[in-house]
Amino acid sequence: MNNAYQIAEEVQQEGHFPVMLPEVLETLNPKAGGVYLDGTFGGGGYSRALLRSAPCTVHAIDRDPDAIRRGQPLVAASEGRLHLHQGTFSAMKELVGHLGPFDGIVLDLGVSSFQLDQEKRGFSFRHDGPLDMRMSTDGLSAADIVNGEKEEALADILYHYGEERRSRRVARAIVDARQSGPIQTTGQLAEIIRRAVPKERPNFDPATRSFQAIRIAVNNELGELERTLGAAPDLLAPGGVFCIVTFHSLEDRMTKRALARLAGRMAGPSRHTPLSMQQSEAPEFALLHTRPRTPAEKELQLNPRSRSARLRALRRLPAHGASS
Repeated sequence: MNNAYQIAEEVQQEGHFPVMLPEVLETLNPKAGGVYLDGTFGGGGYSRALLRSAPCTVHAIDRDPDAIRRGQPLVAASEGRLHLHQGTFSAMKELVGHLGPFDGIVLDLGVSSFQLDQEKRGFSFRHDGPLDMRMSTDGLSAADIVNGEKEEALADILYHYGEERRSRRVARAIVDARQSGPIQTTGQLAEIIRRAVPKERPNFDPATRSFQAIRIAVNNELGELERTLGAAPDLLAPGGVFCIVTFHSLEDRMTKRALARLAGRMAGPSRHTPLSMQQSEAPEFALLHTRPRTPAEKELQLNPRSRSARLRALRRLPAHGASS
């Protein structure tokens, strides 16, 4: 797509920084009359770019009611081509399955910059705000987990979701600190973690991995992704593309394995596996790239948050249609 970078620059100039936007547009290659699904609307960057790329229809999902409200001016300006749906992207079959099949589906698994930059949402330790971290407005908050979970459970969350090697030390520090009263703000929690974990390198805050882990637990992000990896490919039209931008190694591994399995690229069965259990049908999907795409150097300079982004994509082969 020749104008992918031009469209990306226009969207970014308007204050939106959707990660790897040129690469996403090149991968989806929007066409006139196509129907596309933006599973993580956020600030509307992907949806806006899709609408500009071709005279197409876009359905977009977000679990955050604030994002749905922010998107209403874009809906009004789209002349009926953009439709917003509130809910989790893992529920895309229930929310928009009847509106497909889709020529392209895109997910950006990162936290919206709108959420990161709002102190009241409690996602970032760079702002002292209430310890919340919920992408929606219901369910357990980060404060509920930090103050309510047992030490062992906290350590497991930090280790498995944040890959924090000192998870037990951090969990013990949290449990000790809350004896004096509930931990209520991001600033309190960040300081507790910083005292427990030595600084490893310049420009890397020791609280980073623990905050990430707690956010993943609050929003059940890996469970959401697992369900979505099973649902999204079924909603693709023949030739349709499923495009995912991940930021965390656990997300990327899950995505890599799921897409490889759908494309028939997993390791072959053992010669001891019964014939009845060996897959013989030709795959319905193909990988667009064997290795993930990464952000361009220019983007890394403009948007340092994109440094861990990885883009993977899957195409439904033309002989196969979306399941009902």
